[in-house]
Amino acid sequence: MFRILVIAAGNKSAAELSSTLTRRGYSCSLATDNQNIPDRITEYAPDLILFAGNGHPRIKELTAQIKQETDLPVIALVDADSLNTVDGRLDLVDDFVTSSARADELELRVKRLLLRTKSPGEEQIKNGDLIIDLGKYEVSVDRRPILLTFKEYELLKCLAGKPGHVFTRDALLNKVWGYEYYGGDRTVDVHIKRLRSKIEDANHTFIETVRNIGYRFRADD
Repeated sequence: MFRILVIAAGNKSAAELSSTLTRRGYSCSLATDNQNIPDRITEYAPDLILFAGNGHPRIKELTAQIKQETDLPVIALVDADSLNTVDGRLDLVDDFVTSSARADELELRVKRLLLRTKSPGEEQIKNGDLIIDLGKYEVSVDRRPILLTFKEYELLKCLAGKPGHVFTRDALLNKVWGYEYYGGDRTVDVHIKRLRSKIEDANHTFIETVRNIGYRFRADD
């Protein structure tokens, strides 16, 4: 499980942000910018730093300190109406996203930064002719590249990551769309149908329907 240190500058929504990431499978810890950040990094050993709160007046100073002592990726959450005033503070961060962005966008940016730091040997899921390259966000079947939407990719990664395990529709909704999603479980069925049309053919069957329950990914024989 990836660990994220969320550094807040008096931002009340930081706890909510941390909860959202936790529900999506990350381990999060909150810190304030007046704490000793290097000590907090040593204590918590995060994989990524996330600054939350209106561009953080000290973001450039703290990022410089972090980069001097670690190789941790840094992402900043910035209010959209303050973009013109924080540009100079973002010189050292690896990426930023506006606070009004959907949770999906934030998670995608976080994942891309995190996966850059993973060792190559841990970046693939293989099942028969299907390969998911986690570092490049690429999928192929029998060496043929498959173009997937973000949700299709996340759904495939969830299923293929635990072959043989039966996922209920509710479980897939929670893992892929998040607890804040209020759409019906029909969403899962639609995405499974689209996913199957892209990765399956006469020679390849990967996803099985478990009647009245949900779906599972076939174990590689």
